[in-house]
Amino acid sequence: MQQLTKTSQFSNRIPGQTYLWLGVLIFGTSSAVTRKITEIGAQNFMGGQNPISLCNVLFVGNLCALLVLLIIYRQYWNWQTLRQLSKREWISLVIVASLSGALAPGLIFQALALTPVTNVVLVGRLEPPLTLALSIWLLRDRVNGWEVMGAIAAFIGVALTILLQPAQESLMHMGGFHLGLGELLAAIGAISLAVSTIIGKKRLAKVPLGVYSTVRTGLGTVIFFFIALIIYGHRHFMGVLSPFLWQWMLLYGVIIVVVGQSFWIAGLRASSVSTASVIGSFAPIAGILAAYFILGEVPTHAQYIGGSVILLGLLLSQWGIQQQSARQAAMVSVNSVPAEQGIEANMGFRGI
Repeated sequence: MQQLTKTSQFSNRIPGQTYLWLGVLIFGTSSAVTRKITEIGAQNFMGGQNPISLCNVLFVGNLCALLVLLIIYRQYWNWQTLRQLSKREWISLVIVASLSGALAPGLIFQALALTPVTNVVLVGRLEPPLTLALSIWLLRDRVNGWEVMGAIAAFIGVALTILLQPAQESLMHMGGFHLGLGELLAAIGAISLAVSTIIGKKRLAKVPLGVYSTVRTGLGTVIFFFIALIIYGHRHFMGVLSPFLWQWMLLYGVIIVVVGQSFWIAGLRASSVSTASVIGSFAPIAGILAAYFILGEVPTHAQYIGGSVILLGLLLSQWGIQQQSARQAAMVSVNSVPAEQGIEANMGFRGI
């Protein structure tokens, strides 16, 4: 008993920022790890199919994430809490789950199969400026000039990454530029996430964060499963029960989903919005480094140029966020759907 008390006290002494940094590092490596294990699956075909297909990884990974969220937020799952949600809020939850829990992950995972991970990470930075623009237009949010300049710089950086990158399989030709299919899918995925964030801010501000996160993941998993069945057929998920798949999903599911989610949620509960936003913004940098060390992806000329401009935009935006936070409360906890969505928009796609 004394040992358990000591362990609990030690855990409470760990700063929330430490959990956030660990979560960001894990999420940052998720795309590179996903690509790596699908490459391993491609070398071990079973029945003429890759047992570790991107669809299987996303489906099983989401199931693992759902299990974690149900355990962590179990106190929210009672009739009294759920009955307080209005019909409008439930409809909005379904829309958000469809966009951010099914459509966006499916598009981004497909993009990972078509273009380098670094491209997917950089193009995903389209989400924050789009979210900011939609917030100003639809929600009449007030932002400072630093955030606007940061969003413009990020948008330009994404455009440079797309237009200067010579795609192997180009979808469109624009003068001397090529627009690759993978980059296009990643961009549409980012747009879906931005729209989802706006709906969440406008319609789900009063929904408990635990209910929002769990419903989004659960419904998103179900919706993605049926969409994949319609598009690819039932044979596409035949490898989902493969022991070879689950052997590698233990690595992906336990480390990236279970440990990553647990660290991130623990950090959010013990940190301010501004702190979580700053730390979360380093996720794309971790993703690029992971692509280099895990996959050996050396950044191209286009990625260097676009990434540098995006980094400048990130610094400008964070400076604006810090100024705005200093004028407001110094410690505003992350306990609402809009706050969590704002941080996720800065992070980009987290692999689940």
